[in-house]
Amino acid sequence: IVAAGAVFHYLNENQHQKLGHITAISRIEEEKYVLLDRFTIRNLELVYSTNENARTLADILDKTYTPMGGRMMKRWMVLPLKDEKPINERLDVVDYLTKNEEISFELGQRLREIGDLERLISKVAVGKVNPKEVMHLRRTLLQIQPIKNLLQDNKIASLKKMMEQLNTCETLIQLIETNLCDEPAGQIGKGMIIRSGFHQELDDLREISFNGKDYLERLQEREAERTGIPSLKVSFNNVFGYYIEVRNTHKDKVPEDWIRKQTLVSAERYITEELKEYESKILGAEEKIYAIEARLFQDLVFGMADYIHPIQHNATVIARLDCLFSFSQVATENRYNRPEINNGLILDIKNGRHPVIEKRLALGEEYIANDVLLDNNSQQIIMITGPNMSGKSAILRQTALIVLMAQMGCFVPADAAKIGLVDKIFTRVGASDNISSGESTFMVEMNETASILNNISDRSLILLDEIGRGTSTYDGISIAWAIAEFLHENPKAKSKTLFATHYHELNEMHKRFERIKNYNVSVKEMGKKVLFLRKLVPGGSAHSFGIHVARMAGMPNFVVQRAEQVLKDLESSHASVGSSSKGKKTTKEVLNESANMQLSFFQLNDPVLENIHEELISIDINTLTPVEALMKLHEIKKLTGG
Repeated sequence: IVAAGAVFHYLNENQHQKLGHITAISRIEEEKYVLLDRFTIRNLELVYSTNENARTLADILDKTYTPMGGRMMKRWMVLPLKDEKPINERLDVVDYLTKNEEISFELGQRLREIGDLERLISKVAVGKVNPKEVMHLRRTLLQIQPIKNLLQDNKIASLKKMMEQLNTCETLIQLIETNLCDEPAGQIGKGMIIRSGFHQELDDLREISFNGKDYLERLQEREAERTGIPSLKVSFNNVFGYYIEVRNTHKDKVPEDWIRKQTLVSAERYITEELKEYESKILGAEEKIYAIEARLFQDLVFGMADYIHPIQHNATVIARLDCLFSFSQVATENRYNRPEINNGLILDIKNGRHPVIEKRLALGEEYIANDVLLDNNSQQIIMITGPNMSGKSAILRQTALIVLMAQMGCFVPADAAKIGLVDKIFTRVGASDNISSGESTFMVEMNETASILNNISDRSLILLDEIGRGTSTYDGISIAWAIAEFLHENPKAKSKTLFATHYHELNEMHKRFERIKNYNVSVKEMGKKVLFLRKLVPGGSAHSFGIHVARMAGMPNFVVQRAEQVLKDLESSHASVGSSSKGKKTTKEVLNESANMQLSFFQLNDPVLENIHEELISIDINTLTPVEALMKLHEIKKLTGG
């Protein structure tokens, strides 16, 4: 409240005294919303992505038609609800709209015609609105009554309440229609603004301005007939203005009410009271028109200020309706289903999908859905192992996004989902240096993790991805083990946790901690290739398949083969965590021995390399034609399996 007061004071001090559109200040009540820290908002890519051209959750869910609906959608994303009743009220409306396609279609047509009510009325409040915007406001308000008629006859209590809250603002609509023409100019002085027939003096001035030539012609005809001087003419110059010119041969017919203005050699020039009065009107008509229109428009805007509060309220209701309409469209388009929200502590997702990734798949490719079950009694922590690119991170993120979408009041990408209300969502996925603060990647990782561990509760959902990878292997394993143990043994909170890791030693934790369960993202080995099945299955994985991934990435064969040899030596000599290493070589010793091996390409003990060597030696490059050289190169490539 103090900060808001400071903002008001600043605005007043900087010539922004017109703040009538700010009618209330509301505090973000933490007890009403799920806590998402800045790391979680960033990692889940809710409203923006760190990767250029990547899609966000907002890109998928935001099908709103109105600007205020789009803004509210983003607020809902970063402030999901944690109260069962308002969540289900939103879900009821989404359910109604998905089941009533004709009503939903008509609602969409009406929402398309609605402008930015919030900004339009704020411009009215500060007197910065132009005539076109006022007419746009009228067209927007005209959509309110049809929307009420469309949705008021339903059995959804929350939707009925929304319709009751809408104000049709009929008096304001009539006021605008009476004052402004149908297509007013964008600003005063650039065309017609006030409707004809609204102000008599303005109509007269327009008549003079628009029909001045006709008036002068009628005046000339009338005076010629009255005086019997057929040759008289009405003219204008910058010195005398408008005048009547009569040749000397007819000057004896000039009426007494004419006033001589100038004598020429062959003619006389006169003015009349009528011509003088008309001259004054016609020369000042345009300026007077602008002045009258400006005054009348200002009066209109001043009168509109009485409607600021109801229009702002309409904007809020329409924005909410637009968001729920958007949810219904997305649910229908993407086969989302209604989640079951309750006050329990169980998270049970059947065939869940990642809402963003599934939209980026190639045509005909189907997203591999996965089940996730977490609770506080038997399966609090799921330890997920599997190779890179297998889909571990996607499973973590999709679980959080499904929970978040459900508590926004949106249907979810799953066959079914029972969501025990979550009060906080924490993510620790990916990291980079914070150079400006002098923090390394590992320090950033530890800062984020510390923030999570210091703020958990029984209803928290935690996603941890590759904790400890930014330091040495033993340090990383130790830290990851200790974090998992802390989450399991914490007497104050049993937070539901998904823990993705490459440290297979953590698979041993389930033997000592009953609520830790091992799962892996399955793969299928096919010779030297790996097929990612992307299915989460019970049990830990004993292999990371890192070398397979390196081969898929196009790493040189020498590097891949060398890595396989070093891995084989390490696996045969490496002691596991907690076991005795007596009589075995240390990792350092194994690597030193491997480093002493001759790394010359053709001295490696490899039959494939020997065959290539022999082929190259047998080639006579002096007699080889270009075509034969290409054919020989192809044969050698086939020897490598390429």
